[in-house]
Amino acid sequence: MTFEAPVKDLMFNITHIAPWSGDAVGDLETASAVLEEFGRFCAEEIAPLNAAGDRIGSHRDRGRVQTPPGFREAYAKFVDMGWQGLRHPSEFGGHDMPRAVAAAATEIINAANMSFALCPLLTDGAIEALLRFGSPEIQQTYLHKLVSGRWTGTMNLTEPQAGSDLALIRTRAERQANGTYQISGTKIFITYGEHDLAENIIHLVLARTPGAPDGVKGISLFLVPKLLVDESGEPGAQNSLRCQSIEHKLGVRASPTCMLEFDGATGFLIGRENAGLEIMFTMMNAARFAVGVQGVAVGERAYQMALSYAKTRNQGRPVDGSAFEAVPIIHHPDVRRMLAHMRATTEGGRALAAAAAGWQDRAQFAATPELRAEALAIAEFLVPLVKGFCTEMSLQTASTGLQIFGGMGFIEETGVAQHYRDARILPIYEGTTAIQANDLLGRKTLRDGGSTARRIAAMIAQTENALRQGSSVAQEIAAQLSCARAAFESVVAHLVAAKPADLNAAYAGAVPYLMLAGNLVAGWQLARSVLVAQAGLEDGQDPDFMAAKIATARFYARHILGETDLQRARVMDGAASLLDVEF
Repeated sequence: MTFEAPVKDLMFNITHIAPWSGDAVGDLETASAVLEEFGRFCAEEIAPLNAAGDRIGSHRDRGRVQTPPGFREAYAKFVDMGWQGLRHPSEFGGHDMPRAVAAAATEIINAANMSFALCPLLTDGAIEALLRFGSPEIQQTYLHKLVSGRWTGTMNLTEPQAGSDLALIRTRAERQANGTYQISGTKIFITYGEHDLAENIIHLVLARTPGAPDGVKGISLFLVPKLLVDESGEPGAQNSLRCQSIEHKLGVRASPTCMLEFDGATGFLIGRENAGLEIMFTMMNAARFAVGVQGVAVGERAYQMALSYAKTRNQGRPVDGSAFEAVPIIHHPDVRRMLAHMRATTEGGRALAAAAAGWQDRAQFAATPELRAEALAIAEFLVPLVKGFCTEMSLQTASTGLQIFGGMGFIEETGVAQHYRDARILPIYEGTTAIQANDLLGRKTLRDGGSTARRIAAMIAQTENALRQGSSVAQEIAAQLSCARAAFESVVAHLVAAKPADLNAAYAGAVPYLMLAGNLVAGWQLARSVLVAQAGLEDGQDPDFMAAKIATARFYARHILGETDLQRARVMDGAASLLDVEF
């Protein structure tokens, strides 16, 4: 089954759902042309490698890793066409595209082939960290090659004894007389830590210097190249690091996940000593947002496969007796329910990601410091929703796609099972759903007394008021959105009040709070799309597309938004029943 990039819906979001980016969006015609061409490239060059890459996987031989057949050639074309630099500064060879466009491109390539896309995803994060914290010398040496894609980047946090608890990191960094550091230690779960796609691999590594404070306050960040860079700026001698093994995984099998051993490798301090975690969070935040977009991407690919199958698989007579022979299963009501749920959650997640990207753009480009500060607070609130909600929903969406295939879905040859397996890592990558929820509750809600959450609720109320002036369908959606917003506001008030009294009870509801907020904000974006689509219908603009947007938003409001009340009950009334369970 072929993949088709959903460029029309992506451009709808860039144009109408992420308007806060202002001048950052630039020329919409250019953005559309870029995404059309990127979609064509991914459909023709990247997507055909997905199933075979899953079957074959990456392989390690004497410290070297070989990616599946076709990956090297496709990556070389990816580099030649300049796709890695899409969102990065022209100063270093990039194309200066806004984040809303870059997020759309991230979805396209991950829907085509998530294993392949993980390599440029990690490189994007490394570029982001070096742009903000790298010295001018580091930037001039490494950024041009990273932005071009000739070199790739990784993020090295996890160790065998230190997963999410980075206070337990043991990797050491010994300062040398020439200002460099010798890095020694073991890092695990390093995505594309070793591969054969690029000329060099640039590792960003968390480590401790001698005498550093205990815990996370004593962590520093170092740039450690696989190949040391010579005076001409080209890769030279092998650094003292080695891939010891690659993991055998449930999914994303073509992406090599490596154990790296650093044995006195030469590293370069990024920023200052003991500020590594703060700097790494820049890379982690970029990666968390991108992983949320991966969730949308997997949902889109699973939906396309399920829709195609449902239109062609003849099975069962219609329940209304309108035919006396088997019909395509898309005519059966429950198959339509499953397809509608897949489409609604995918489009809702896509719109949520576009909105978050728009706020990120505004945090950079808004006219005044006050507007930039407000935009940054909202953008930071939305990142754990994109990461947590979209990845959890991707797993449900992939599972539903498999269900539509029936018994054939359980057979690997049909290909739909791969998306279910690939999706399973997403709620774990870059901090589990619980870590995102704790971040949302602690840093993004309790820290400011709920003010950012209430600001978002006020904007949702404005959308409700606009919907009430529209059609009966718009008014119906407004009523459902209002109920979901009320559930959100009551939970925020409850959590803020509970903060000093019982933190265990508050954090027991953190994941339900995240899922409530993600559901609400995704539904809000779809509700906003109704306002645009109704105006478009009145003007005769693409009536089939606009009508489909309204129908999807209505389904979401009726079938999905109502789950916010269940999450409200879990937060406000369920803590005691949870904490009282003995294990």
